[in-house]
Amino acid sequence: MSRTRLLLCTDMDRTVLPNGSQPEHPEARPCFREFCRQPGVCLTYVTGRHLALVEQAIADYALPQPDYAITDVGSKIYRFIDSRAHEMLLWEEQIAADWRGRSHTQLKQAFANIHDLTLQEEEKQNRFKLSYYLDLAIDKDAIIEQMAAILHDRGVHASLIWSVDEPRQIGLLDVLPQNATKLHGLRFLQEHLGYETNEVIFAGDSGNDLPVLGSEMNAVLVANASEEVRALAQKMVAHGGYSASLYLARDDAFSLGGNYAAGVLQGIWHFQPVLRPCLASLGCSP
Repeated sequence: MSRTRLLLCTDMDRTVLPNGSQPEHPEARPCFREFCRQPGVCLTYVTGRHLALVEQAIADYALPQPDYAITDVGSKIYRFIDSRAHEMLLWEEQIAADWRGRSHTQLKQAFANIHDLTLQEEEKQNRFKLSYYLDLAIDKDAIIEQMAAILHDRGVHASLIWSVDEPRQIGLLDVLPQNATKLHGLRFLQEHLGYETNEVIFAGDSGNDLPVLGSEMNAVLVANASEEVRALAQKMVAHGGYSASLYLARDDAFSLGGNYAAGVLQGIWHFQPVLRPCLASLGCSP
């Protein structure tokens, strides 16, 4: 491991957190924790959660402390020093231009007449993240098209990110600066830290992970991901010519299975053959 540098970036909910309906192998998270302690591994959580919920999840699920966290669906980045989070204000400065001086309140007012949108809780909002709930029975594409037209009319450059809270069965719709998705945050951190593309692995499971899953980044889709996300990710990489960059974890392929953290470890095995002896020594192998 001493000669290997790995920027390991992973979503939290239903990726390293076993909070979906599928079972987790009891050794998956202990193996993941031990792997992240290895020299050369820089762990980054890339999540829709805000900082307080990131820290709560780390404590509740005995996850390893990260070196960095890209939170709020990409709109904030933190560096962790001695388990304390320090916001990287350079990132906020970089993404601010996309909203063309419009405030969170002004954008919220612009969508006030779309009655199917329900504003998420205050703690799930920030200066550059406007978040709504949307009933799964509603035509999300029509709502997103309507919101995009409103933003265009105001000269706002934004990304509209859709995902589903599976346990609660509710849609999540985030309005972010155009360059503030999980993918943009990951690219910023990669460049800031000086990692080559082949030294980066991302893992995810849901709709707000699709910008990364469908990109040139080496990415693993854990086995417990929905069929909808699986199909969309495969369609995106095929369209972009990045099929070799997406690994689909399988629950029947490895000793620890492919759900949650075990799927993340499968992806590391696939993309980083040099790390296979380390993973095998921890009990993760085909």
